[in-house]
Order: sequence, then C-alpha cells, then structure tokens
Amino acid sequence: MKLIYMDYAATTPMDEEVIGAMTQVMRSHYGNPSSLHRVGVEAEKLVQRSRETIAAAVGVLSSEIRFTSGGTESNNLAILGAARRYRSRGAHLITTQVEHASVYEAFRLLEGEGFRVTYLGVDETGAVRLDELEAALTEDTILVSVMAVNNEMGRIQPIEEIGRLLKSRPRTLFHVDAVQAVGKLPLQPKGWGIDLLSAAAHKLHGPKGTGFLYCREGVELQPLLAGGGQEDGLRPGTENVPALVGMAKAVRLAVERQEAFAAHTSSLRRKLVERIGTLEALRYNGSRQSGEMAPHIVHFSYPGMKSEVLVYALEQQGVCVSARSACSSGTERPSRVLEAMGAPYAAAVSGVRLSFSLRETAEDIERVCEALTRVARELGSVTAEPQKGRRS
Repeated sequence: MKLIYMDYAATTPMDEEVIGAMTQVMRSHYGNPSSLHRVGVEAEKLVQRSRETIAAAVGVLSSEIRFTSGGTESNNLAILGAARRYRSRGAHLITTQVEHASVYEAFRLLEGEGFRVTYLGVDETGAVRLDELEAALTEDTILVSVMAVNNEMGRIQPIEEIGRLLKSRPRTLFHVDAVQAVGKLPLQPKGWGIDLLSAAAHKLHGPKGTGFLYCREGVELQPLLAGGGQEDGLRPGTENVPALVGMAKAVRLAVERQEAFAAHTSSLRRKLVERIGTLEALRYNGSRQSGEMAPHIVHFSYPGMKSEVLVYALEQQGVCVSARSACSSGTERPSRVLEAMGAPYAAAVSGVRLSFSLRETAEDIERVCEALTRVARELGSVTAEPQKGRRS
C-alpha cells in the first residue's frame, strides 16, 4: 500500500535541489564564516548570498534578514526581543487566542514579567475581528502579533488590514508569524506595514532547524542569547552554512512556484471539503468563503471520537495526518483554537488536520477521500450531536 503523507503543515520532505545544494556546500565549504582566511571568507560569501536570495524572494532588504534555528526561535526573538527592548514606551501587548504555541507561550512568559496582554478572540471561522483589535489598542500598546495563517485550522488572517490599522501608530510594532504563509500566499512586509516576520525552512521543503526573521530597518530587539556578534549580535553562534544555503534555495523555489502551488492545492482542497461535507459524522472547521482559507490545509472534527483514534485509523488506511498541530498533538486537552472558535468540547478534542503540497495528485486525494469514508463508516456514529452547529 502506497503511503500518502498529508502532514505538510507539520514538516515537508526536502526538495532534491535543496539536498543537492546543501551536499555541495558540505563537501566543499567547511570554513567558519567569522574566520578571516580564504576558507572563512568563502563561507561568509555563501551566508551573504543566502541572505540576499531570501530578501529578494520576500521583497525586503538583505540587511533586514536575521537567521535563526526556525519558526519558534524567530517568534520568540521577535516577541520577547521587541517587548523587552521597548518596555519604556509601554507595557501593553496584543495577540490572539489562536496563535502557535511559540507565540502564545512567549506572551504568557511576558505576563510573568509584568506586561499586560490582550488575547483577542476570533469568529466561528477562526478570523480576528478588526473592530476588537482596534478597541484593544491603547497608548501603551507596543506590540501586536497576529499570525498570517493559522497552523492548525488554515484560516488566513487580515494581515494587510491590520497593518493599515496600525499605520498611524509608529510606536506600536507589528509582528507576523508567517511560517505557514511564506511561499504559499502573497506577502508584502513593506507594503503591509509589517515590522517583524517569522519563517521556517522545513515548511518549504528545506532543512529543519533553520529559519529567518525579517526585522524592519530601524527596529531594535533585545537578544535572547549572549555570545558572539553574528546576526548583528541578535543571534550569536557559528552559522550553519549548508542549512542556510538550503533554506535560501527552498525559499526561492517556493516563491517561484507559489502561483502553481495555490492553484493545485486549492483544487485538492475543494475535493476534500466536499467529501467531508457528505459524511454525517464529520464536522468541517473553518470558512467556506473563497480566499479565506489557506489552500494547503483542511481541518475537521469527529465529535465524540478522540483525534488520536482518527489519526491511527487513517494511518491503517495508508494516510498520515495530524491531530491538531504537530507541536500540541499527543495531548488530550481540547484544541485551544477550536475552543476560541466556539466549538463544543466534543469537537474540540477530536480535531484532525490534513495538509498537502504540489506533490499530491488528484488520485492521491481520491484515495484520501475513500479512506475518510471508510473510517467514518467503520467507527460509526458515536454521538447524536455531530450535526449540531455544523459550519456553513
């Protein structure tokens, strides 16, 4: 039985071109970029070229790209670094109830340091309400952090509109967790008023343990680590040159393929959502409006059935999916995201995420649909309430 991997929002297989680029660097360029001799200088040139490639792909200056170990570090550096650096301006921060754990827990940490945090709710599709954000802003608000695409649900947030709202507030920084958006959806950090933007290579067929943070020129951050002067002192430590080259290649390829990615995955998504809608036991989560959901993520619940049971049952059918997000799966707590959307407990503990890429075919998705049908039929209707409050 061919295994169908449907967990691309958790991580992606590396692209062959990325592997080739990294292999060449590992074989030929072993120098420390901080060394002054020729071997070090050659390595430093590769680091700088990678920075320039990523900057060009996302439309920013190369001097505004900071390399990190991934999305979690990028988010922590942006949030903790900005809040602590600009505390003299105020102590109020705004984020949402549906952020990735690396954002949500960073704000919880700052609450322990005396900051006041407003956690915005979302509507039943998972979207932030702009009027509630505007009402939450105060003269002491120094940072707003809203993700571009929810990693669990796939809901696209109104980032451009939020940037426009904050345009008249130069003392309030705007951070965007774009881990699920870079290379998949249009992003304009400069045009949308974004000050800080996080990304990770392994969501884009690049290497794990590598990411970047866009930090707008003029924005200062307090470092999380002490040590050397790499990344302008923000991220000390010897650079992982092969991984940075691989990330640059992955980002460039993803942006080049972005239009094809959106068209292809949107078609696959429609088929999955249609099939879920025919299965009485399943509850689709999210918006049905065109353009409001990321094209590569579909989320549903089976109220009354634990999500881990569904994950196992689908794997027996040759389909790999996630229970919630990879960073929170394995727990029996209800999904924080689904709860914020107003889902009942039975639905909030039974969420399943399917995510895919350019590599999946229509035939693959048909097999996934058949697997969903078989699993729903074999597990049976375990509750009389799945149809109540179904998303429309």
